[in-house]
Amino acid sequence: MTPLLRHRLLAGLALAAALVLLVLAGLRVAGARLEAVLEEALGPRAQVGRVALGLTGLELRDLRIAAAPGWPASDELRAARIHLRPALSSLWTGRWTIASLEVDGAYLSLLRTRQGRLRLLPALLERPGTAGAPATAVELEQVVLNGAAIDFIDASVRQPAHRLRLEALDARLGPLVLPALDEAMQIELQARLKGPHRDGTLAIAGSLNAATRDAQLESRVHGVDLQALQPYLLKADEGGVKRGTLDLVLEASVRGQRLHAPGRMTLTGLELSPAGGLLSTFAGVPRQAVLAAMARDGRIELRFTLEGRLDDPAFSLDENLATRLAGGLAEAVGVSLGGVVEGVGGMIKGLFGR
Repeated sequence: MTPLLRHRLLAGLALAAALVLLVLAGLRVAGARLEAVLEEALGPRAQVGRVALGLTGLELRDLRIAAAPGWPASDELRAARIHLRPALSSLWTGRWTIASLEVDGAYLSLLRTRQGRLRLLPALLERPGTAGAPATAVELEQVVLNGAAIDFIDASVRQPAHRLRLEALDARLGPLVLPALDEAMQIELQARLKGPHRDGTLAIAGSLNAATRDAQLESRVHGVDLQALQPYLLKADEGGVKRGTLDLVLEASVRGQRLHAPGRMTLTGLELSPAGGLLSTFAGVPRQAVLAAMARDGRIELRFTLEGRLDDPAFSLDENLATRLAGGLAEAVGVSLGGVVEGVGGMIKGLFGR
């Protein structure tokens, strides 16, 4: 190696080392600023077991945001570990940018009110501004959830509120812009949906803009215990489900508040609790016809399309349209299954907070 080449190589290594040190120093400064922002953003009901500031970001251990009085769970949020890696651009821009946020062992409670409004993390997302000042904008480029659990508490379908439990939830989503949530985010999610007799699986993939509700989502549900979903399928006077599973494939598109969602649903191994009279029903359908079809085939399958405006408080599905969409199955069973389609519509409304 010639002296000139050796000199250039050493100079290049020195420059690379300086750049690395500069980046690490910038990340540490950004991390220190992020810690101060977090203390303010988490609010007075938050508790953090430990905060560690490293060269690549900020780590929180044993985070808890306690629920306010009247919330149907003791906590809004818990997390065993949260690691945040700030982006260097946060040093010179007005908006905080977090390159990645990884959460291990999280718990989250969501509430759907009697009026159908979906509430999530009110301690963070429903706090009034300070002296009229706008909240600090934070962009999360990527959020990763590992082994999370969610309680979805739905007060719109019955009282006391119905509780759905998701466990072993792994997800990747982003970007998220807080608090506005006005940019489209990509979603990949897999979870286990708990049931009294067996657990099913849930998978969701696609994009969603929470502020406008524009969405393109594909949802797949497999082997879910029907007892966990019966408030969405049964009317109050229709008895109950003893056993059975539900599979569902749904492709939901929302543009300009209008929902279009073709899907396919399969009921397997359905057993109903005793109910009185020949006129008793299941999801608005004569029970005897449903049980006869189940005894013959072991399953009931129907295709449907959910359509309506999310900004319409009624958000009702036309019964004639439901009858036409369920025509093929109605011919086999001998009745209209419009009630089942409306029940699935209730579940989809819950996803969009209506």
